[in-house]
Amino acid sequence: MTMTGNPSPLLSPLRGLMLAALAWLVPLSTSAEDIRVSGFVATEARWFVERPAFANQMSGLQGSVILNPEFRLKTKNRADRFNLIPFLRVDGRDARRTHGDIREAYWLHLEDEWEVLVGVNTVFWGVTESRHLVNIINQTDAVEDTDEEDKLGQTMLNLATQQDWGRVEVYIMPGFRERTFPGKTGRLRLPEKIAFGDEVYESDLKQAFPDTALRYSHALGDWDIGAAVFHGTSREPRLEKNATGTLRIPHYDIISQLGIDLQYTQDAWLWKFEAIGREGHGDSFLAAVGGFEYTLFQINETDADLGLLVEYLYDGRDNNRAPATFFKDDVFVAARLALNDTQDTEMLAGAVIDRDDGSTFFNVEFSRRLGDAWKIEADARVLLNVDGGNGFAPLKEDSFVNVRLSRFF
Repeated sequence: MTMTGNPSPLLSPLRGLMLAALAWLVPLSTSAEDIRVSGFVATEARWFVERPAFANQMSGLQGSVILNPEFRLKTKNRADRFNLIPFLRVDGRDARRTHGDIREAYWLHLEDEWEVLVGVNTVFWGVTESRHLVNIINQTDAVEDTDEEDKLGQTMLNLATQQDWGRVEVYIMPGFRERTFPGKTGRLRLPEKIAFGDEVYESDLKQAFPDTALRYSHALGDWDIGAAVFHGTSREPRLEKNATGTLRIPHYDIISQLGIDLQYTQDAWLWKFEAIGREGHGDSFLAAVGGFEYTLFQINETDADLGLLVEYLYDGRDNNRAPATFFKDDVFVAARLALNDTQDTEMLAGAVIDRDDGSTFFNVEFSRRLGDAWKIEADARVLLNVDGGNGFAPLKEDSFVNVRLSRFF
């Protein structure tokens, strides 16, 4: 098994965290009122419908299994909590997709309006559907999927206070995580191989450079507002070619980023907006995504709801000096169907369309519970009419269908 990122510097801290967690858990469990063990195991089949574009890439079916248990403990006075969520995937075709991670392993202490969290955690910020610009705390686990929703656990000290005027959170994050990438046999990759182990850092401290972040959030009537500043190593690497053009070397720059996220709720309307300003990747740039979701409740006098989504995506970065992005000037349109039945059946179908060249990334997601303990999920990612100069061009042969069957416990 390969650990995510660079395994050698990561293994020791994670082992230390696990040992510390066990040392804390054993004596505490005798006074714990609530100990819960849950999670799921799953088998997954991914089928690439077209032949690969590059040499050594696999074709056809890619199978894997997933183990994702969750351990949660609360003390009798509810002031202390411990969460442990390890993750393991074993893939039959791509060795780089076989990987393990600690998504969460933290101690949380609650004291009146204050919270202290120490350990590994996964933090989510954002309100839009198509892209989460402000979600910067955790590194993307890019071998999991193309939607950037899967994240690696991040070591942190998190201080937070909840007041009448809003919530303030401070993050201090030692131990940078490198982005994961498919291996040479994997799909959804660039033509050149990634030079694993040869990453370049702007800071001489490399992975030890301490990242910091400050966030304010508040619900004010029909508005949900958030603002955050971040300074540290960028989660997005620049993938620069080596002298012979045969390898891509990840370069991790030091950046500063200011982000805001807004959501306004008005009857059946949800208006959403995220924007960032970033410096550290060449010239400073702005990026934004905004739009709406309108819900038709109880369509045709049933329990089903239909949500209609439209968003616009803009990114002003220079792809020659900053990490490349697929979303420079695009429109996202989608529909979300929730049957609101006992099986919790949901489906989302949408497309991101490049306004310049018409390249289209089409996505369908379906999920449904099977009884009390099983769940089936099916996704389709399809690339259509991809222009040769579009950021999706290296992946244009990588449309796929993915089916996952999970057993929860």
